[in-house]
Amino acid sequence: MSPDRAHAGTLYVVATPIGDVGDISPRAVEILSSVEFVACEDTRSAGRLLSAVSASGAKLLSCFEHNEERRTAQILDLLERGADVALVSEAGTPTVSDPGYRLVSSCVAEGFRVSPIPGPCAAVAALSASGLPTDRFIFLGFPAKKGAKLDTFIAEAIAPARTSVCYLPARRVPSFLEKLAQRAGDAQVVIARELTKTYEEFLRGNPETLLQTLEGRTLRGECTLLVYVAPSSRRQRRAPSAEHRSS
Repeated sequence: MSPDRAHAGTLYVVATPIGDVGDISPRAVEILSSVEFVACEDTRSAGRLLSAVSASGAKLLSCFEHNEERRTAQILDLLERGADVALVSEAGTPTVSDPGYRLVSSCVAEGFRVSPIPGPCAAVAALSASGLPTDRFIFLGFPAKKGAKLDTFIAEAIAPARTSVCYLPARRVPSFLEKLAQRAGDAQVVIARELTKTYEEFLRGNPETLLQTLEGRTLRGECTLLVYVAPSSRRQRRAPSAEHRSS
């Protein structure tokens, strides 16, 4: 913290459950119970969580993609006045493919204290149980929907000798697997869904096998998808056809 911010408030970046509410840490509950304000992606889901852990005393401030810039200025003012603020996302660790980066970056730039309250993260949770190598991995966030940006994303995801982790809406999983099958048919792929929930599921195999497994199924929600290509793998390097580039 900057010396001139000695009496300012602290921004706590609080990880919250990705499914099972029992995964919230005692320290996270303590912080959520003690701060004056909670900046959250969705006030309704945040309100339900705070109520579930008996930490409903803070005022909720919506902070999502389309109002983060305006809300950041307000939160900086609150911190300047000495109020503590907790930042939470819809689920998991804030700023990891969720809103909050601009707020955290601004707080750091202005010299306010930013303190992490670690906990659940879907990318790390999926990686830990995937069975794929964990000594070297990269988190790629959400892939583009189509075109050259998606092709570039796929190329990065199939770089050998490391595990690539991304988030993907369930409805887009089949088309993503089709792209992988064209570029790296022998890749090891894991689809993790409903993590920590009643119907938690891990699907493992190469792209073609998984496409067969998913045939006739309708997945919902958001999946964490992991890809690993062995260093000696002879993967296909065929350039995308014009049809695929335009899709």
